Amino acid sequence: MNVEEEVERLKEEIKRLGTAQADGSYKVTFGVLFNDDKCANIFEALVGTLRAAKRRKILTYEGELLLQGVHDNVEIILKPTPATAQT
Repeated sequence: MNVEEEVERLKEEIKRLGTAQADGSYKVTFGVLFNDDKCANIFEALVGTLRAAKRRKILTYEGELLLQGVHDNVEIILKPTPATAQT
């Protein structure tokens, strides 16, 4: 799977596990993503995929590198897509 495909899958998983916000974004904690069995099977390097999505400004979170345990409560916010923001 290439990086673009992984980022698209990550967006789907954040929507599945996260909570929809009033502005069309989705919010999930790193711990929820990291500890989810389905995500563990999809992503070889979840942290790398998160960083790639952050660089593309698809999502946002505090800090650069997320570590399991230490950063389990860090909120990851999937930004609303233009189509989602208009509805």
